[in-house]
Amino acid sequence: MFERFLERVEKSGFFETSVPLHVARAPGRLDVMGGISDYSGALVLQRPIAEATFAAIQISDDRDIEIISDPGRSLTIGIPELSRSYDEARALFADGDANRWAAYVAGVLVVLKHECGLRLSTGARIFISSDVPESKGVASSAALEVAVMQAACAAFDIKLQPVQMAILCQKAENLVAGAPCGVMDQMTSVCGARDSLLALLCQPAELQPPVRIPEGVQFWGIDSGERHAVSGSDYTSVRTGAFMGHRMIVEQAPHTGAYLANVPVEEFEREFAHRLPDEMGGADFLSRYGRTFDTVTKVDPVRIYKVRKPAAHPIYEHRRTGEFRALLAGSFGEAERKRLGELMLESHASYSACGLGSRGTDIIVNLVRAAGPHKGLCGARITGGGSGGTVAVVGRPDAESTIAEIARTYEAMTGHRPYVFSGSSPGACSYKESLR
Repeated sequence: MFERFLERVEKSGFFETSVPLHVARAPGRLDVMGGISDYSGALVLQRPIAEATFAAIQISDDRDIEIISDPGRSLTIGIPELSRSYDEARALFADGDANRWAAYVAGVLVVLKHECGLRLSTGARIFISSDVPESKGVASSAALEVAVMQAACAAFDIKLQPVQMAILCQKAENLVAGAPCGVMDQMTSVCGARDSLLALLCQPAELQPPVRIPEGVQFWGIDSGERHAVSGSDYTSVRTGAFMGHRMIVEQAPHTGAYLANVPVEEFEREFAHRLPDEMGGADFLSRYGRTFDTVTKVDPVRIYKVRKPAAHPIYEHRRTGEFRALLAGSFGEAERKRLGELMLESHASYSACGLGSRGTDIIVNLVRAAGPHKGLCGARITGGGSGGTVAVVGRPDAESTIAEIARTYEAMTGHRPYVFSGSSPGACSYKESLR
């Protein structure tokens, strides 16, 4: 992949041949378990995929930042534009969709300026090429942010620890791109290990030992073709509803603490579930509770939010994900593989109960369920922010033909030929190239 990227760079004629060129690579990720529960402090398990984004940066004598994204997108930004506040920078890219992609690139430089003292006295050229499909729920935006951040740190001689880099990339997505994501995508893109699941306790970003995938297990991602966006209203309203529920629980029981995922399932069922409303108007919530604990989303007084299901989801998902990790780490056989599938199906049902399901992802999950263990597949779930995107599937390594059969059937049913994610690769902190 690196050689293919260099060919694209050379064909572009974009860079000076005598000036150092700094290159970074960052993969997307397959959300195996955890998903949207990251913003509530849950454990998440993420697999870095083989598909990745490359970014090359070269310092220039110009007073502009020139960005080219292969294929066919380009933007030039004046250095003064990157000296704006976070709110001003977000507004700069909020007008129309044509340059939305550039918010994830320029946002990295804005964050480095505010958080790391980056002083742009000269311009830069940035060339980007990605194999991570966009809007598929596999963290294409995080791969872009991380690749640009890694290359920028090399070009401008900024030293960051891996976890710090991931958190700053999340800040770029939250504060400049305006997407209310948690940190699991960026953390996986930076710190993931090939053929393992990154284990992250999102309180706020506690890396735990990676989980080796046993020989008898394989994960795939099947793209539904339905557009996914973390910035979409479904994801945002579910996140807001979860924080509304958390605020109500803390009002009743302050001891439950800063993270909703830390509320034990048994205590939630006994003390809180029946007290949370199915739905609540934003104005009613604001008048009674004032605010949520979320720094990324705001309660809209004219909206009606689901509360009980979004609040319950991270509590149950945290327990499901913990059991999932324990199964992978212990002695492994057919019973354990079957239970992995059951946990994924439970997670998928919970997404749907929150309002984050979609027709296409339900079709794929049902096809996996129909194939079953006798064809090597044990379970599946919608991933990431839901409402479309990619479905994660677990099964035996010899079930490739069954996955291909499901892809063909899905195409016949919907007209969309799904992309299948099957490989794995290391995170950005294991990869860096500087060329002269």
